[in-house]
Amino acid sequence: MGLIARQIEAAGIPTVSMSSAHDITRAVNPPRSVYLDYPHGHTVGRPHDPELNREIVLQGLRAFHQLTEPGSMIHLPYNWADTDDWKDRVMRPTPREDGVSGEMEDDRVERHPDPQYQLPSDADAAAAAHAGRDCVVCAGVDF
Repeated sequence: MGLIARQIEAAGIPTVSMSSAHDITRAVNPPRSVYLDYPHGHTVGRPHDPELNREIVLQGLRAFHQLTEPGSMIHLPYNWADTDDWKDRVMRPTPREDGVSGEMEDDRVERHPDPQYQLPSDADAAAAAHAGRDCVVCAGVDF
């Protein structure tokens, strides 16, 4: 996303990248970024915690004014857990519980080829918004 952010900025539109991948964000050097030391995919906090989600998004928006030096990054002060033990499992599969030698458990969330919606009304809203037109953002996604 940092590479895209730089192009958007070049067109005169300010951006803030939200990240939970510190090294990757530093490598692509977006114009401004907000880093949250949470598992990947949780860049605005824990699911079902709207108060924290709102605060993290607000801090991301404040970064537009706080970050004046290109490539600056704000580190948000939140913790995923009381300890950093959760990081030990990241990218390290665990042995299968049934004891099959050499086999590891796959605890990733199942991937789907079609868009997934929380509510049927969300799917209806997406279909209505596209109304048979191709969406540049959703290129390749069938509705």
